Order: sequence, then C-alpha cells, then structure tokens
Amino acid sequence: MEYLIGVGLGLAVCAFGMLAGFDRDRVFYPTLLAVIATYYILFAVVGSSTPVLAIESAVAGTFLVLAVVGFKKNLWLVVRVF
Repeated sequence: MEYLIGVGLGLAVCAFGMLAGFDRDRVFYPTLLAVIATYYILFAVVGSSTPVLAIESAVAGTFLVLAVVGFKKNLWLVVRVF
C-alpha cells in the first residue's frame, strides 16, 4: 500500500508541475527525483525496520546521485529514471 501511495504522490506532483508550467525549468525534474527519493526513506521509517531502512537509503542515494548527475551532465539520465 505504501508503494502505491508513493507512486500516486509522485505522479500527482509531476502532473501539477506540468499543469503549472514548472516543467519549463531545467531543474524541475531533477528536484522531483530527489524528493521522490526521500519517499523511500519515509516509508522505511514508517515500517520501523532497520534493515529495510538501510536498503531504502541506498536506493534513495542512487536516486539522488542520478538527479545531480542528470542535472549537471545530461537530463536524459533523469528522464530514464522517470
């Protein structure tokens, strides 16, 4: 259920950004990717499981690295994650 909520929130934020015109800025999607990465950590904390928190933190770290590299080098890295 928590993954469904995370996916739903991510899609809602993307849709809002597109409708509001925020997606015209180069930094919008990398920022979204960073925010979505924090959802992994949030749901692991809600689940109260230390091993899951460690795994989800690693996944979130990967998302954050892709967001920064995608912004600095090539936005296609961000597009491929979405």
